Amino acid sequence: MRSICLNIIACFLIIIMMTGCSKSFLDRPPLSQISADNFYQTTSDLRLATAALYAGSPWGDWNYNCYLPVGDVLSGNMAVGYWGDAVQLNTFTVTGMNGIMISNWKSMYKIIAHCNVTINAILQKSPNTIPDKDKNAAIAEARFIRGFAYYNLAVLWGAVPIIEDNSKLIISPLINRIKTADVYKFAINDLTFAAANLPATDAAGRLTTWSAQGMLAKVYLTAAGLNHSGSRDQALLDSAAKYAGNVCKNSGLSLQANYADLFKTQFNDNPESLFALQWAPGGAWLEGNMLQIYSPGGTEISANGQAGWFNIQPTVEMYELYTTKDSVRRKATFMINGDYYPELNAAGGGYKFTGSCGLKKHIIGTNKDNNAPTMTQTSSTEHNALLRLADVYLLYAEAKLGNSTVTTDADAMLYFNKVRARAGMDPATKIDIDTLFNERRIELAGEGQYWTDLVRLSYYNPAKAISKLNGESRVTFTLSGGVLTPASAYGVITPATIQSFTFPIPSSEVTANPKLQEPPVSYF
Repeated sequence: MRSICLNIIACFLIIIMMTGCSKSFLDRPPLSQISADNFYQTTSDLRLATAALYAGSPWGDWNYNCYLPVGDVLSGNMAVGYWGDAVQLNTFTVTGMNGIMISNWKSMYKIIAHCNVTINAILQKSPNTIPDKDKNAAIAEARFIRGFAYYNLAVLWGAVPIIEDNSKLIISPLINRIKTADVYKFAINDLTFAAANLPATDAAGRLTTWSAQGMLAKVYLTAAGLNHSGSRDQALLDSAAKYAGNVCKNSGLSLQANYADLFKTQFNDNPESLFALQWAPGGAWLEGNMLQIYSPGGTEISANGQAGWFNIQPTVEMYELYTTKDSVRRKATFMINGDYYPELNAAGGGYKFTGSCGLKKHIIGTNKDNNAPTMTQTSSTEHNALLRLADVYLLYAEAKLGNSTVTTDADAMLYFNKVRARAGMDPATKIDIDTLFNERRIELAGEGQYWTDLVRLSYYNPAKAISKLNGESRVTFTLSGGVLTPASAYGVITPATIQSFTFPIPSSEVTANPKLQEPPVSYF
């Protein structure tokens, strides 16, 4: 894995990345003062080191290239043209040369590398004067993020290499893939440590035990279906319900009152946000939050006078999921002709969308709208959440449904309907897997989640997962006088198969490490 190895060497030269997190999150000392020998000497040093893991160039590349294209284009929620790699995702023709998937692979391993360097430096360099509780809490932050990265890799590629000590790659860069079940187990071990050692509360934006328990629920729920055709492992379902239930019942957290507020910068790191990337304005290319490049609007809602250049749009399939009553979530997620947004271009009297359809979620407006003079089109100040409470509420309902066809379980209904009530929807009286999937798809659209849901389904009911993909209308549309007209497809959409749920390892990685082509081995 020579390409990974080269990235790791950079980690040892710098130790921790110092760009991409806001000053309000934590200030950084100059790079010249950072080394494994003179850093990690106090609890404050540990907090600085782990703060650097919440954003920066590895996340910037992933956030720009992968977050929406993989989670939402691949799954059929959205489509974007004039970007060949994204068209491959839309048409199920992904190759080992796909730039989006290469970015995803490399970004996750860069993030893992930074976590590994931080963990090992704390273990090896921090003095005994730092309380064990503080050391473990710092390690727990890094292990949460590492667990998140390995989960992402397992969802997309299944069997992948597990790396805990990157210095070993310098000597022996050729390593095997690890069986998918063991990759999930590794992520579970990291997140279990995080749940046990993170605090119940911390500064805004910091991970807590509730973050880890919510993420544990997701990993357990996904792993429960692995290699269980027709059903899911009940013990793993029970673990998912346990951890999700803890978050629902014992965290003291509640949903943000207004759904649209979740995606406005004045509500960054609100109590519903369990894990969010901590972006700062003014970052360099691929170092900041670049989601505003997907804006469908013009310069009047741009950070610095440059309009978005990837007009990603909802598909017919996604748009038709919204009922007339579900207008709160639809308008906060997608702009439709005639929609008015007072928070965009507020100084100019607001913004009325005159196009046909486009993304609203993550489109936050101008520098003035966000009180961020140094924000650019490629450094949005939105702290986009990768895990939030509503997600965990719906995970809990799914875990309680388990292998049943339908459930009216009181806890499942309670938290499922909390999500619907916030959106102004009538309460459901029962839940089945299709109801859950539709609710998650609508609630979390534009947040990179739906592909993971489909992979989870493919593990234990591949026919249903394939049917969902092949039944989608994966094209965009125009609206005129309320009449929807589907657009032409961006390419020939090939039928999905079970192979569509696992991606080819990037060709450059296979060339550098031929062992990636060998059968995966056990890790534990």
